[in-house]
Amino acid sequence: MSSSKKMINVLMVSPTLQGHLNPTLNFAKRLASKGVHVTLAIPEETPHRFQNLNTQETNSHHSNNPSKIQLEYFSDGLSIDHDRSKYPATFIASLETKGAENLSNLMTHLKKNDRSFSCLITSLFMPWSVDVAVSHGIPCAVLWPQASALFSIYYRYVCNANHFPDMENPNETLQLPSLPMLRVRELPSVLLPSCPPYLKKLLMDFKPILDKVKWILGSSVYEFEEEIVNSMASLSGILTIGPLVSPYLLGQKESEDSDDLSENFLRPEDSCLQWLNEKATSSVIYVAFGSLMEFSQKQMDNIATALKNTKKPFLWVITPQKGGAELPQGFLEEIKEMGLVVTWCPQAKVLMHPAVACFVSHCGWNSTLEAVTAGIPIVALPNWLDQPTNAKLVENVFKTGVRMRIGEEEDGVASAEEVERCITEVMEGPMAEEIKMRAVGLKEVARKAMVDGGSSDRNINRFVTEISGKST
Repeated sequence: MSSSKKMINVLMVSPTLQGHLNPTLNFAKRLASKGVHVTLAIPEETPHRFQNLNTQETNSHHSNNPSKIQLEYFSDGLSIDHDRSKYPATFIASLETKGAENLSNLMTHLKKNDRSFSCLITSLFMPWSVDVAVSHGIPCAVLWPQASALFSIYYRYVCNANHFPDMENPNETLQLPSLPMLRVRELPSVLLPSCPPYLKKLLMDFKPILDKVKWILGSSVYEFEEEIVNSMASLSGILTIGPLVSPYLLGQKESEDSDDLSENFLRPEDSCLQWLNEKATSSVIYVAFGSLMEFSQKQMDNIATALKNTKKPFLWVITPQKGGAELPQGFLEEIKEMGLVVTWCPQAKVLMHPAVACFVSHCGWNSTLEAVTAGIPIVALPNWLDQPTNAKLVENVFKTGVRMRIGEEEDGVASAEEVERCITEVMEGPMAEEIKMRAVGLKEVARKAMVDGGSSDRNINRFVTEISGKST
């Protein structure tokens, strides 16, 4: 952007959740590449929430490049050592009151220092931030970090819940426009009676908040969910701008100082990359279930047994959980010649490694997009939130993987035989080649969407054009 033009400033606000932070950071860099100055405001407890946070590299990122992305922190009203994951309702309530007040004060402070904003980009996990933007006279956009299908489901639910079936029966079916037939068990868990009240409240804030925002920016690809997006054409301002993944996955060069900022806000383990270098092409099973997934001991045992029984090399990422399930006794010794277990890894680099054959995943949307963008087949073991619906998309819409089947008598646990069956199906089964070809095809679609003139690139350009000249 030439110096004669007015600098476009946007404020991005994200909760301290990796599923929100990653797409927010990647979109911030995409906007910066368009000449937009981005201020990213996050709760001040963020560096403490992630014990392995690489604060030195994160800080150097924005200090070395102050004209593009700057980090700012605001208090959510709780002490740094407060256990937010243990008391989520208290956390959400404090964020809505004290967090809103402190974000507003931060915006006032920044404006006094000649940083006025053309737009505030926020998350529906922080609905109160929309009212903060309105109070400052700033137009607001929502960054939607899930599939367009999920947006469609939530929107239709809050507008007319009576059209939905009995949510107590997991086998009841539902047909929504442009979506495959869904069973209740395949709907996002926020819609179910078991949903905690604090999450249900966020859902019910969905519609009134959307009435106040001008843009809904979705971390998906138009070509992935074309019919679903078109079915919501009556809603103005819906723009698909994804996949909001690491530029590394898109085959685009990324500056060295920004790589760790958007990778996962954590310092990853690199030992797994050297281990992968020693493996044959398309031979390794990559297993990772995100930072929030908690398994029963039975499920942990079944996964371990299945991986051992495949007799194939595997890389398994297990995020430490206080009081969580543990690997079976003697497992690490038994598999030392065929497997590697780590606490974290640079997922984008792992998925792009030629040794990786498939990804056993919880099907969080970020991980799903990363796998699709890397052209890697998925074996889905979803748990809650959007994961069951994402797994349905993977198997029935994208057709880039399979879902594990769990019988009602199994108490939500996939058997060792089912885990092994699904892995074998995507690696060696009769549909394996077709699944792989489909995955590679969608990889190219994802990349084309983000290059100059691609569908997502055009939508990002449109958004930047529309916010130009609207600083207040």
